[in-house]
Amino acid sequence: MLRAEIVRLASRYGRYGYRRITALLRNDGWRVNHKRVERIWRQEGLKVPKRQPKRGRLWLNDGSCVRLRPTHRNHVWSYDFVSERTHDGRALKIMSLIDEFSRECLALMVERHITSDDVLCCLADLFIRHGIPDFIRSDNGPEFTANAVRQWLGNIGVTCPPKTGPDFVIVLWHDLGRG
Repeated sequence: MLRAEIVRLASRYGRYGYRRITALLRNDGWRVNHKRVERIWRQEGLKVPKRQPKRGRLWLNDGSCVRLRPTHRNHVWSYDFVSERTHDGRALKIMSLIDEFSRECLALMVERHITSDDVLCCLADLFIRHGIPDFIRSDNGPEFTANAVRQWLGNIGVTCPPKTGPDFVIVLWHDLGRG
């Protein structure tokens, strides 16, 4: 009887542990020890599920949110690197750049070494073809934090919002590309 009640309460209140289930049982009139509830809890194989991380939240240390939601094409672009190895162990770098609003891949550069000059050439070609975006989001890798890239983007009026974690859109795109 007690065992069935513990299982019923655990399934009804999924995030409650055995201590809180003990309190609920006592409120319902059961005279039960928390050690007994814990023993039955383990025998039944009950566990509190792990808390799911909140997705798509990027914060600074002061608690302010820096996530910028795109509202139209050429509003926010994101770019990032992925490193891969060929069958003989040689390194490849893949730079992907997407428009966050349309989720369109604007550039996919694959090279053994990609420098800040390569990034600038790629961005210049894209600005000519697609226009200049309002914002470009990137990680804090050396190719993106180079003074030449930041200064050039600032001179043409592109804002680079600060970033505190991997961009979901780019990570998802890379995961889908790897199969």
